Amino acid sequence: MPLDFDTVGGLLRGFLPELVLTVWAMALLLDAAWHHRDEGATRRAGLLALPGLVFAAAAVVWLWASNATPAGLATSITVDKFRLAVDLIVLLAAALAVLFSLDYLERERIRVPEYYALLLFAAVGMMLLAGGEDLFVLFLGLELMSVCVYVLAGIDRRSPVGGEAALKYFLLGAFASAFFLYGIALLYGATGTTKLSLIAQQIAPLHLESHPMLLAGMALLFVGFGFKVAAVPFHMWTPDVYDGAPTPVTGFMATAVKAAAFAALVRVLLEAFPGLQPVWAHVIWWLAAVTMVVGNLVALAQRSLKRMLAYSSIAHAGYLLTALVGGSTEGAAAFLIYLLFYTLMTLGAFAILALKGREGERDVTTEDLAGLSETHPWLALAMTVCMLSLLGFPGTAGFIGKWYILAAATGGGYGSLAALLVVTSVVSAGYYLPVIMAMYMKPQAHDQAHAGIRIPRVAGVVLAVMVAALLVFGVWPNPVLGAARTGSHAFLPPGVASVSVHSQVPN
Repeated sequence: MPLDFDTVGGLLRGFLPELVLTVWAMALLLDAAWHHRDEGATRRAGLLALPGLVFAAAAVVWLWASNATPAGLATSITVDKFRLAVDLIVLLAAALAVLFSLDYLERERIRVPEYYALLLFAAVGMMLLAGGEDLFVLFLGLELMSVCVYVLAGIDRRSPVGGEAALKYFLLGAFASAFFLYGIALLYGATGTTKLSLIAQQIAPLHLESHPMLLAGMALLFVGFGFKVAAVPFHMWTPDVYDGAPTPVTGFMATAVKAAAFAALVRVLLEAFPGLQPVWAHVIWWLAAVTMVVGNLVALAQRSLKRMLAYSSIAHAGYLLTALVGGSTEGAAAFLIYLLFYTLMTLGAFAILALKGREGERDVTTEDLAGLSETHPWLALAMTVCMLSLLGFPGTAGFIGKWYILAAATGGGYGSLAALLVVTSVVSAGYYLPVIMAMYMKPQAHDQAHAGIRIPRVAGVVLAVMVAALLVFGVWPNPVLGAARTGSHAFLPPGVASVSVHSQVPN
């Protein structure tokens, strides 16, 4: 279905998922204002947020099923299956965050109905990042997402640690946004356009391959993206912000924010600078290598489970960067595969942490999980599957995701980086496996060690489905692989036909 963005109808259909979610979030915000002081207003807002996410996902599926594509050159936003795949992952992460927040906010006495409107507005910004065809649209999406997440990090106004986390995130995020905006200005000065596809077309005719202004603009964009994806050395905000924010918000930041920022980075690299891959590949190589090494080594030293998962997310940013270094469609497909699995296993781990802890879960250590299998065997099993999947253990979805990242890296000629990924994954066993050992091989500290755990019915059902998905996709990943390959076809060179989802994607 061709969409003519020069007509109102075509533009509305192209923006349909974002429009649906924006209108729903605005209505939710009004409802929260009217019922702010009502008993149960926060839970009511959460339940009302879920249909908006479902309707937005239905709009994404409709665009996918109708093979919607821009009629002519995309201007501000594109409609391709890469964007739609990332949109579905973002909406999934947002829906899971809402479901895990329903009882968490009540338990922690965070009575702020606007919390759910902020989640929806943040998801809108992420979807703009996934589909932005213009650097200014990417910037708008980045800021919409960031402002909402700044507030969500400090949503518990009674927590001084949460306020500190929000302030740190805001100040460092403002610097990163400034770098990003300066990068856009320099790229516009070098090429005369902010459209991604037109930037690619301008580089060769104007002989800009080694132009200082173009290269400086790329470097500043990398700084902005590096901050949002928590790549070393732009990661220093991550442990403190993840530690201070409410745990469902931390899970949302570790998955959806990372997914959207990485999706925008993929689009910029493969649409605006495909001809400069030998130049930016060196930057991505070093970012990936340092991020994997630092993230895994520092995670080994953490006692707090929440901070350990924060550094774990930094290490996984390095894994995702490894998928991109070759600048190929195989890398884009591996990125989508791993992004989905990473979302499930990370949100699952944070959800279990939220069930175990209280008051932000900052004081929960690995030792606090000792003997969990005796009192809550199903919860211990769920945590075990999440830890093994994050480790990349065979039979789990995490193993499949890492396998395809390794295939993309070695296929692109980056065998040394693939080897480093394997080594750092082995290192990560040093902090994932002790969690499992504590649950199954150590006794409880005392008889009432896990007496405070209450598993709400909704959270229990959702967690069970997530764990089942990680196991099923670990042995039968074909549906996800086919969708990821189809999504990666958005970056095929012009004139190259899309191939069957069951065949190998060409470079």
